[in-house]
Amino acid sequence: MSGNPGNALKALSPTPPERGSFPLDHDGDCTKQMQEYLECIKLVKGENAPNCRLLAKEYLNCRMDHRLMDRDEWKNLGLPDDAPDKK
Repeated sequence: MSGNPGNALKALSPTPPERGSFPLDHDGDCTKQMQEYLECIKLVKGENAPNCRLLAKEYLNCRMDHRLMDRDEWKNLGLPDDAPDKK
């Protein structure tokens, strides 16, 4: 029995997801930020805490800086924009 309908032997061409999949950090460039974020999530028991969102931004910014993911606006990543500087 085959996974292809009709037992067709043609190759399936997978398509990558739009979001949710990006290169691994083989060099460990963002390991510190990732560990801080995961520790925060553990401390707040998975709640959506503002301090954890700041750590998530640091982690994602590190990934963007090291070209491990495409640069995108925070609102598209589900995070608030940075507050404007007050003078």
